[in-house]
Amino acid sequence: MKADPAIQRRLLDLQALDSGVDRQAARRRGLPELAVISERGTALAALDDEVVGVRTELDDVTRAQRRLENEIELVRTRSERDTQRLESGAMTNSRELENLQSELASLARRQGVLEDEALEKMEAVEALEARIAEVARRRDDLAAEVDAATTSRDKAFAEIDAETARLRQQREALVPQLPGGLITLYERIRASSGGVGAAALVRRRCEGCHLELSGGDLRAVAAAPADEVVRCEECQRILVRTPESGL
Repeated sequence: MKADPAIQRRLLDLQALDSGVDRQAARRRGLPELAVISERGTALAALDDEVVGVRTELDDVTRAQRRLENEIELVRTRSERDTQRLESGAMTNSRELENLQSELASLARRQGVLEDEALEKMEAVEALEARIAEVARRRDDLAAEVDAATTSRDKAFAEIDAETARLRQQREALVPQLPGGLITLYERIRASSGGVGAAALVRRRCEGCHLELSGGDLRAVAAAPADEVVRCEECQRILVRTPESGL
């Protein structure tokens, strides 16, 4: 393939634009804010699950506490009623008095057990509520980090997208100035060579694969007509000769 040496050097300008676009894309993918948003987002989801679990446990304990309080109230009401009967003096039968006193003692014991259990439930409720408050605090902290990272990410995205648009605009202006066949070859090589389709020969070294040409390859390149499109024997990229090639 033939192409004017000046046109071949313009291919390096095109490569620089394409490499710039690729760098911006890599920068966009690798923003540290993205990792922060992802990691904190996962942590937030875990905290949300934790809150659901704790609230479910809190609801169960609260219901159990209410049941105990209702039962305590029933026992207390019954105890008060029996005490009134005992203190009224209306009961004269010793057996009935003995049974009533025994029931009052049993009710007192039952009330004590229920009150102990209710106290445990109350303490459990307080502990669960404190845990929910702590999780909420942690969640607020993580949410604030996500918000900050999102703001920073959006600002970086805007800068990257603006630079990418600038580079692509320059590319669109340059491509029509180059021969279609040369562009086709360049694009095909670029697609299979890590985004680099053309590289300069600088001080006998290919800037694409960063290897120095062997003596035979260097002589072949030096002997090729100036308008001949040559390729690096190592990486097969288009090798553009420049005044710094060392030929």
